[in-house]
Amino acid sequence: MLYYLMHRFYLWHIPLLPRIIMLIIRVVYGAFIPYQVRIGPGVNFSHCMGIVIAPGARLGSRVKIRQQVTIGSGHAVIGDDVEFGAGAKVIGSVRIGNRVKIGANAVVIHDIPDDATAVGVPAKVVMISGKRVSNDGSLE
Repeated sequence: MLYYLMHRFYLWHIPLLPRIIMLIIRVVYGAFIPYQVRIGPGVNFSHCMGIVIAPGARLGSRVKIRQQVTIGSGHAVIGDDVEFGAGAKVIGSVRIGNRVKIGANAVVIHDIPDDATAVGVPAKVVMISGKRVSNDGSLE
């Protein structure tokens, strides 16, 4: 709720209020969510502690983000209905498709297609649309 207010002030070119709200979010929730980030409707921060989102990131609708998630260092584009496990990291300007699940502590450095599940360090796609993906990248 505070984010949407902060972002609205930013769009209205009111310079001081977004920064004050950003500092309140950082102190109260321990999260760094800059006012430049574009976040779609229905985004859910399950436990805000330790969440970091880079200013150039774009989050789609109904994204679920758990504690200690970092979406940083680039212009990452997150699709709709994406779930991030606790401690997941997105590094660089990657695209994460719609209806994707990112496992806990996974480190995403490459694009993830729609309807996929990615786990590991670095994150590898292990399922697409409920079908397992073999080591060579083909569906089983």
